[in-house]
Amino acid sequence: MIARRRPLVAQWTTLVPLLAAVLLVFTWGRELPGPVVALVTLVLAGAVLAAVHHAEVVAHRVGEPFGSLVLAIAVTIIEVALIVTLMADGGDKSSTLARDTVFAAVMITCNGIVGLCLMVASLRHGTAVFNPEGTGAALATVATLATLSLVLPTFTTSKPGPEFSTVQLTFAALSSLVLYGLFVATQTVRHRDYFLPITRHGEVITAEEHAEAPTARTASISLGLLALALIGVVGLAKGVSPTIESGVEAAGLHHAVVGVIIALLVLLPETIAALRSSRRDRVQTSLNLALGSAMASIGLTIPAVALASLWLSGPLVLGLGATHMVLLALTVVVASLTVVPGRATPLQGGVHLVLFAAYLELAINP
Repeated sequence: MIARRRPLVAQWTTLVPLLAAVLLVFTWGRELPGPVVALVTLVLAGAVLAAVHHAEVVAHRVGEPFGSLVLAIAVTIIEVALIVTLMADGGDKSSTLARDTVFAAVMITCNGIVGLCLMVASLRHGTAVFNPEGTGAALATVATLATLSLVLPTFTTSKPGPEFSTVQLTFAALSSLVLYGLFVATQTVRHRDYFLPITRHGEVITAEEHAEAPTARTASISLGLLALALIGVVGLAKGVSPTIESGVEAAGLHHAVVGVIIALLVLLPETIAALRSSRRDRVQTSLNLALGSAMASIGLTIPAVALASLWLSGPLVLGLGATHMVLLALTVVVASLTVVPGRATPLQGGVHLVLFAAYLELAINP
């Protein structure tokens, strides 16, 4: 029975990304009727599950922390492409699109995903254990990137409004790339053991012994299908966004809710992969995914939009408002206190989830 199920899983995880890509070609830039929106939503959900499957295959082949890095970078690159595409479309709200998307990604990953994973792992295994050295380094990098890119523009005076001048934007973009590159080198080469899962006794788990690693050919195919599935997820999410906008407006909600919904869809593959790791008591892998995604979102998005701003018209607003700066500061303080002990209880997970709920509530009622 198990042998029969494996070919079936391999078939649908191969067919769904291809179907998503074909559907994306036929629906891109078109106004979709209700039945087509339902079909797109169904394929979108399948593409998310297929992306998680192929990400786990690649992760199993290359090992940690490379596996979580593959998924984080893949999702973020496509997210950046989506942001630049939407900014090129113009509109009154495009000036704040990069800021809102990056901040949404930070709050979803650092509070939503982290809180869920800590809660699941601690309820299932008593306490959630992880490596404070690696997690602390990742959190410090996220906090620095977020402050330099999203907080400082509110207080600079070279340009009116929460915007960087050209020189300041160039510095922020280069700093983001340097910090992100330095972190990746630290995570994958010099101090790789800081980002590997650990046992209850603090011993580093260097390899998974429960299953045979896939072949290089299988991992390469999964890597290609992972990229295809992620393109389908982001592209189809953009296609259904007008329907989501109409629903949000009909419900009388604030327009920022649309950005939150789209960000949740884009980050869904990482959320599922992180939750699966936490259920297997591999909390460090979950935190690598969450904080790595937040870091990649800032470290790649800011340089991309800085480059795109050379030919895009209109202002580029990056500075956060007072309410969001308070949430960001509280997130950094709480996350620091969570990371220091190297283990967490359901309380820490609940605190992060409450912060995430506060962000969602303020997005609905600013």
